[in-house]
Amino acid sequence: MKFTIGQLKKSAYNKPFAFSGEVDVSELEKMNNDIREIKPVQVSGDCTIQGDQFIFTFKVTGEMILPCARTLVDVVYPFEIKTTEIFSSSSYYTEEETDTEIHPIDGEVLDLTPYIKENILLEVPFRVYSEEAKDLPDQKGNGWEVVSEEKTEKTIDPRFKKLESLFKDNDQEK
Repeated sequence: MKFTIGQLKKSAYNKPFAFSGEVDVSELEKMNNDIREIKPVQVSGDCTIQGDQFIFTFKVTGEMILPCARTLVDVVYPFEIKTTEIFSSSSYYTEEETDTEIHPIDGEVLDLTPYIKENILLEVPFRVYSEEAKDLPDQKGNGWEVVSEEKTEKTIDPRFKKLESLFKDNDQEK
């Protein structure tokens, strides 16, 4: 998704410049991450100009296929990302000088594709579970077990069971 600086200055001079389209981000499948498949994503948003800065506010929607954390089967993970990216055409600005999230524009063409890919990579969840994995019974092995996050009742160690009677006697005396 590329825009020329001239096109943006002309279109976004008085009002926000709206854009939408489909972006192929299949390169993400080849990177060292969990994305097994990703179809082209839909990008829509607008651009406004403030001085030398171009402010892009856009939404990225799509689906990626990730491996299940328990069974490694494919899990379809839909996503919707809303983000804002700021670019500067100022010749006095360099990215190394500041710690801000303002990106310099090199040349006359602004390419949003790398920033779309970056935001998608930031959206990849740490773990996903398939419906089949959620229905699996608790699993146990020699010295290990899968523990659910559900609350369990507190059980008293049988070695301390006799001590419990001492506390009951003290409560009755009071």
